[in-house]
Amino acid sequence: MTFTPVAPDPISADPPGSTESPLLTQSWLDLAFLHWAADPADVAPLLPAGTVPDTLDGVTYVGLVAFRMHRVGWLRLPGIPYLGTFPETNVRLYSVDGHGRRGVVFRSLDASRLIPAAVGRTVFRLPYQWSRMTITRDSDTISYTSRRRWPGPSGAHSRITVRVGETIPDPTGLEHFLTARWGLHSAFFDRQLYLPNTHPRWPLHRAELVECDESLITAAGLPAPQGEPVSVLYSPGVPVRFGRPARPGGIPTP
Repeated sequence: MTFTPVAPDPISADPPGSTESPLLTQSWLDLAFLHWAADPADVAPLLPAGTVPDTLDGVTYVGLVAFRMHRVGWLRLPGIPYLGTFPETNVRLYSVDGHGRRGVVFRSLDASRLIPAAVGRTVFRLPYQWSRMTITRDSDTISYTSRRRWPGPSGAHSRITVRVGETIPDPTGLEHFLTARWGLHSAFFDRQLYLPNTHPRWPLHRAELVECDESLITAAGLPAPQGEPVSVLYSPGVPVRFGRPARPGGIPTP
């Protein structure tokens, strides 16, 4: 599907609106953001119809993001303590649609709880994977491990260790571009889907990459990253509210 391009929405560290009646609530905690520069031509075939790679100065990015999902909840119900709390690692791309909405596209989402992974695959048509995962912390050093169980490819893995550094009082334009994302693009039964989200401004820290051994990016259909990531960040996390999905015309569903 092609569309007449419009100017993308401005990159903003704060959400463009509010979510008064959330479809989903959750918190993302102890996040490590690793990013590599990518050629938009490599990324474009992997995006949903109606979207193109979002770029900054002609470059797009592949993100490997590891964190703790905390207390996923539906509507206004309290978050679920056990099933709604688990480690997750995702491979994500950056997209913009014909309405100028910037978003992320998930190529894979590895989660350590089977039921949430199955629900994510069947209900939201997102590429969730069930994996064996751990997160451990020793002072300012955090390690995230993942090894895929189902549906595969079996054995796809990651081991990421970062050392958390100082707070970033004034993030760069690139750091906002990579983290301040207010929706996800996906396809639902071959129809374009945009799911908006809101959360407070990211509290970001510098981070030193101590170790990165992973095969999740190539398992997601992307070329193997070359060299060290161009950006390594840490955040203690934010509470998140997902709104109702927007129709292809950009109008939220009731």
